[in-house]
Amino acid sequence: MNFFEHQDRARRNTGRLVALFVVAVIGLVAGAYGLVIAVLVAGESPRPTAEAAVGLQVPPLWRPEVFAAVALGVGGVVGAGSLYKTAQLAGGGEPLALSLGGRRLPADSPDPLERKVLNVVEEMALAAGLPVPPVFMMDHEEGINAFAAGSRPEEAVIGLTRGCAEQLSRDELQGVVAHEFSHILNGDMRLNLRLIAIVHGILLLGLIGYYAVRLAAASGGRRRSDDKSGGITAAIIVIGLGLMAVGFAGTLIGSLIKAAVSRQREFLADASAVQFTRNPDGIAGALKKIGGLAGSRLEAPRATEASHMFFASGVSALFATHPPLAE
Repeated sequence: MNFFEHQDRARRNTGRLVALFVVAVIGLVAGAYGLVIAVLVAGESPRPTAEAAVGLQVPPLWRPEVFAAVALGVGGVVGAGSLYKTAQLAGGGEPLALSLGGRRLPADSPDPLERKVLNVVEEMALAAGLPVPPVFMMDHEEGINAFAAGSRPEEAVIGLTRGCAEQLSRDELQGVVAHEFSHILNGDMRLNLRLIAIVHGILLLGLIGYYAVRLAAASGGRRRSDDKSGGITAAIIVIGLGLMAVGFAGTLIGSLIKAAVSRQREFLADASAVQFTRNPDGIAGALKKIGGLAGSRLEAPRATEASHMFFASGVSALFATHPPLAE
């Protein structure tokens, strides 16, 4: 299998996973609708006597107007949360590079190590057909790692650890930098930003349910004498608990899918790196050194937040954003 076939397979797998994300959001709407209908039916159903139980009609379960309202509400919450997170994460890659302890390398740096890094970045920019981005060095990081950040190519930056610059040969460094240029070229940063935003929007649904339960429980404790108010409070608590379950389960599923998408984009970036360098031994050698030498762990406090952007796994995480090194 050549690198083009590897790229095609990674893109197909990504498409399937993104489609699964859409299915998960539809499942959220269905779950919330089922919850609301259950509460409505329970409230509308009469309490029959033994004589009246015969011939009792069950209230209808399909109500288009309720479904439309629930879909609009869930979509509005997820959309608002996603827009907020997108705005929070938008902007160029430089703020992220600085937050990770990066130092921008001057284009005319006379330092031999920095000169090697800058030259390799220029070469790979030419191979990828992209403008040369600013380069940042994380001076206090001894692990072998790198990242590309920025939602658009013109805002992108390349960051490398000092361990990456010092411990890799020129061919291996080319493979790593080419891998990062693939992320820029294939829009992976933008895709990851969108997936992070959607997961945040789903989480917001669960948080709304949590606060609804707290407020309803507090108000219910103050008004125990009113049966009607007590029924409304109970309904809010039930809906709130249901939203918590739906929202947090959706967040868990969304995070699993996001991590799987990230792994497929890593395979795509590896195959693209071979296309740009025409040297599979370069990136393979870098991965072997990570596995057998200094590793790829980062010490920066904000490394977890950007874990999906790194060349290799930089932090320990519940859901792996990178394939196993051997694979």
